Amino acid sequence: MTEWLLDIFPALNSRANLVLMVGVGIGMMLFVYGAFDALTPANPAVRRYRQKRGEDRRSGFDAGILYNPEFDSKGLMKALVPADRRELSALKRDLRNAGFLGRNALIRFFLIRVVLAVALPLLMVMVILLYRAGVPMPAPVALAINATPQLVILQIVTALVGIGFFAPSVWLKRKVKARHREIEESFPNALDLIQISVEAGLGFDSAMTRVANEMIHSAPALSQEFRLVQLEISAGGERDKALMDMAMRTGVDEVHSFANVILQSMRFGTSVSDALQIYAQEMRLTRELNAQEKANKLPVKMSAVMSALMLPAMILLIVGPVVIRWMNTFG
Repeated sequence: MTEWLLDIFPALNSRANLVLMVGVGIGMMLFVYGAFDALTPANPAVRRYRQKRGEDRRSGFDAGILYNPEFDSKGLMKALVPADRRELSALKRDLRNAGFLGRNALIRFFLIRVVLAVALPLLMVMVILLYRAGVPMPAPVALAINATPQLVILQIVTALVGIGFFAPSVWLKRKVKARHREIEESFPNALDLIQISVEAGLGFDSAMTRVANEMIHSAPALSQEFRLVQLEISAGGERDKALMDMAMRTGVDEVHSFANVILQSMRFGTSVSDALQIYAQEMRLTRELNAQEKANKLPVKMSAVMSALMLPAMILLIVGPVVIRWMNTFG
């Protein structure tokens, strides 16, 4: 193993022993940590909970308050999932806002990060080894390997580790923003359809189900959220909790206000149709004000671009003839 590492990275010859010692030390620490966690017995409370799995429990365990499968990682999974509760809560919220609602979504996300962090640099090292072993490669690949210094290759491999580890987080943030935008753009139309359905005589739950089925192609994210609410209510859950869970999953202010409006209307016995009509008018006014705000910001944003593009041309047009005349006069 040492020989082919030195063949790939001759720049490490002077410090090969130090690098190998550090690598072996880190590997042993990870192995001992994983083996210790794998051999450690489970929490007694968790063990008793699993023994009583067949019993009818109506305590806090049913809601996963004292036992959460995502946080009770064992063995090597403890080396993948961070122990910081704040980081885990923020990541769970991002996964929920992105639409990943699976039971093991958190562990799968960390597995993808680790796999990419290992696979990308390993793939590059394998390509270099195959080329050094005489395997024919495409001309651009062979030329790039020959023209790249060994130290630069080492830097690229290190960069690939960081890219593979942090790229899923960047992708998740973009996924959350895209889903937020999709829900924000499609929610006013969905609210109008719910209002029309309620005024036509349907109940609120039936109207939400009908709108979810109608918008499954035009707004799949919002349709999924409406269907999840109805599935939770059909399974025996409370409507208040189902609507607030939808607001937390989406992370959109309009949906949170919508849930509060519906809950207050049902709690005080007022007309749901009237409440939806008033809230729809407020949403239209809010969207119009937001559009006006963006339109008023355009001249300020465009001024810098116009100055950067037009000012050099204007200076050239004004000063250019003077410079040419001076050159002809004093030349």
